[in-house]
Amino acid sequence: MNRVSFLVILALVSLNFSGCLIFKKVSYDVRLGDDGKGIVEVTMEDIKSDAVGNKEFEEDKTALFDHMWKSEAFVEDMKFEGKFITARELYVENNMLMGKVKFNFEDISKVEGMLKQDGFYFLTLELKDSVVSTNGQIVCSEEYKRIIWDAKETNLKFEMLADYTPAKLRDLAPFLKK
Repeated sequence: MNRVSFLVILALVSLNFSGCLIFKKVSYDVRLGDDGKGIVEVTMEDIKSDAVGNKEFEEDKTALFDHMWKSEAFVEDMKFEGKFITARELYVENNMLMGKVKFNFEDISKVEGMLKQDGFYFLTLELKDSVVSTNGQIVCSEEYKRIIWDAKETNLKFEMLADYTPAKLRDLAPFLKK
């Protein structure tokens, strides 16, 4: 999985669940203030479980619907990571489960390890990571892929496809209860 799937994967890894939540696409909209602090909106498209067994599938549902979506424990976990959650939403669109998370940050490096250096913001990715769109410039070397934005830019955007092979994924949209 790519490294920008922190909101779903981080919580699952820390909780030692056997299954894993997967999404088709993730979009980041980072808005920066003059002080270097900012707000991020992350949107995940088509959230599913790769759990094989029913027990793992139930664990994935509990992790997503009870922990990540509704619990204060998740909010506290993310504070520890420097991400101050202000809103969380799960919804169904075109029969797909979608997720949206908004959070504040005080240090740009808390947003997937983005950095500001020498008049630029940048995000370093693995070569295999698939960037669908960005308002920055993509530069590739033999070792990595990097998205670069001018430091004067106050709105950094990028969208990526998940790094997984479509296998037998289990749909979670039918289990969303408001």
